[in-house]
Amino acid sequence: MHSIRAAALAAVFGLGVVGAAPAVAQDAVVSAAKSAGTVGEQSDGYLGVNGSVSSDVRAAVDALNIKRRAAYTDLAAKRGVTVQDMAAVTGCQTLAGRVSEGQIYRIGSGPWQTKGAGPIALPDYCATATR
Repeated sequence: MHSIRAAALAAVFGLGVVGAAPAVAQDAVVSAAKSAGTVGEQSDGYLGVNGSVSSDVRAAVDALNIKRRAAYTDLAAKRGVTVQDMAAVTGCQTLAGRVSEGQIYRIGSGPWQTKGAGPIALPDYCATATR
């Protein structure tokens, strides 16, 4: 699976995807939840919820994830790759450069982790996507 994902991500990266993350402005609800450690970025390119959250937070996360999926779908169609691979490229880039110290993140189905001062240890398939 990892070699297939790595090959797909290499193809996406080769098509100039770096910086193609959807420019979705996060609203105050999601920003506050990220600061509180109840919402974080995931390696699949979507936001996730850590524990219980209010219905407002859940709705905001769902709305952002719907917008992200639409953006990934559009980019994937333009590049001839799967939506899942397009999302994973963005997830890798987000984890590598857009998760701030103290925020939570998750790799695959693993546990939620808090970003420290150093870089996040990314899955092997991210090596091509984050160059």
